[in-house]
Amino acid sequence: MGYAQLVIGPAGSGKSTYCSSLYRHCETVKRSIHIVNLDPAAENFDYPVAMDIRELISLEDVMEELGLGPNGGLLYCMEHLEDNLDEWLTEELDNYLDDDYLVFDCPGQIELFSHVPVLRNFVEHLQRKNFNVCAVYLLDSQFVTDITKFISGCMASLSAMIQLELPHVNILSKMDLVTNRKEIEDYLNPEPQFLLSELNQRMAPQFAKLNKSLIELVDEYSMVSFVPLDLRKESSIRYVLAQIDTCIQWGEDADVKVKDFDPEDE
Repeated sequence: MGYAQLVIGPAGSGKSTYCSSLYRHCETVKRSIHIVNLDPAAENFDYPVAMDIRELISLEDVMEELGLGPNGGLLYCMEHLEDNLDEWLTEELDNYLDDDYLVFDCPGQIELFSHVPVLRNFVEHLQRKNFNVCAVYLLDSQFVTDITKFISGCMASLSAMIQLELPHVNILSKMDLVTNRKEIEDYLNPEPQFLLSELNQRMAPQFAKLNKSLIELVDEYSMVSFVPLDLRKESSIRYVLAQIDTCIQWGEDADVKVKDFDPEDE
């Protein structure tokens, strides 16, 4: 059985930086992972690329040959990937062993994980190839500075969860750039009543019922559980990776190692 992270989130949320830091961390602890680039517009990488969608199709070529803009061109590239799952992707996956760990660095176009079925079909293909997959949704901590932005981020993440139907780990990225951590901590594990009170203060009275429904939805889907990630701290990366490993059951098939020891003298 293989294991995979699908790293998604809005543009600029730190997906490639997360992949790079994760690779360096695993290299330090002598753990093998393989980073896969799924962004046809990517140019530079801070990690070794194990598989690269640009070997199949690139955004630059699509825009030049078909006269499409950046957004339309990117969707065209991803649909081309979808059409080549049984050929290109299957051939690439055959280069890896059953227990390999892949991390897919995805584009930041929100349509891909909210309502366009490309990534959903991509995930189903991985699952047919016997991969356990977890969606890792990154949200920029700079974005979560008040209740309205927090709810917006939760709704986007919930949309991805429903679309992909995967175990889901939500990460607040760029915590190393936060200047006032107190503003963020209020939204890491908040009480529903706190959220509702904050939202009602920001919104007009006629939105009271909508506010209550939104908070109930967030609370019932446990979307208020974000894991903060500070890339300056190895302990933070280690904790986030442990959460993801638990979701995809990585390491559960490993043999238990028993250490012999001498009983203490009484």
